[in-house]
Amino acid sequence: MSGALDGLVALLDLETLEENLFRGRSPDVTQQRVFGGQVAGKRWSQRAEPSTASSALPTACTRTFYVRVTPRCRSSTKYIASATADRLRLDAPMPSNMAAQYFHMQASFQVVEDGVEHFRPMPDVPRPDELPTTEERLGDKASMLKSWIRTERPIELRYVTMPSGMTGEVGPPAQQVWFRANGTPPPDQMLQRCLVTYVSDMTLLDISMGPHAHSWFEPRFQVASLDHAMWFHHDIDASQWMLYDQYSPFAGGARGLSQGYIYAADGRLVTTVTQEGLIRPLRHMSSQGG
Repeated sequence: MSGALDGLVALLDLETLEENLFRGRSPDVTQQRVFGGQVAGKRWSQRAEPSTASSALPTACTRTFYVRVTPRCRSSTKYIASATADRLRLDAPMPSNMAAQYFHMQASFQVVEDGVEHFRPMPDVPRPDELPTTEERLGDKASMLKSWIRTERPIELRYVTMPSGMTGEVGPPAQQVWFRANGTPPPDQMLQRCLVTYVSDMTLLDISMGPHAHSWFEPRFQVASLDHAMWFHHDIDASQWMLYDQYSPFAGGARGLSQGYIYAADGRLVTTVTQEGLIRPLRHMSSQGG
């Protein structure tokens, strides 16, 4: 594996503190916030795998990120719902003492079974070896993102169409990007799904900003994942190229909705993704006409 991929695999691991209690870490870099895909991709699922179904793999996960309310910006309110066989409880808005709980995730596991099958076909796009690298595609504009592009990264990307946030041009609310691990990760299928979970959050929110020529790089926007759901359909090999076909059907109310379909190179649909993200113009910028 490359050094960057080694670092990502280590980043996704967890330290066991006690039963069902783990600790993870974040990369010590200035250009990356606490990235939702990083949190969701942690290998907690391997640590907490049910002993009664040791061969079960994650088939779906749904996660919510809590956005803190600040004096300048009022955020949406989160309620917590829980149900039993005979009653439903809807708690009041999250109390202030839960401010540190910024992430909640629910996952489903299943052993491999046979059944009927159909899937949305993979779009006909150029293959990754026919496409230039991100740096080659940007040309002179690459200097703006020099430190981000030229740093060795654990995931290699090849854009079919460049996102407008990198070009500064208005684009459609859709894009396709090929990706693969920068090296050969261990074949462990649990880790492979964690890696794809990490990747699923890398480019999806960008397309909600595409028609407006904005990017999460811009300091005048508060950009963050709010809700993110995934369904795993087939085994994954992150060392091989996969196509991430993405579309944003809606943006409004300081939020953007995006959908994505991840295909193996042979055309099989392996993962489906849906995400809602926060795209909030910061008030102190908009009041100055920014």
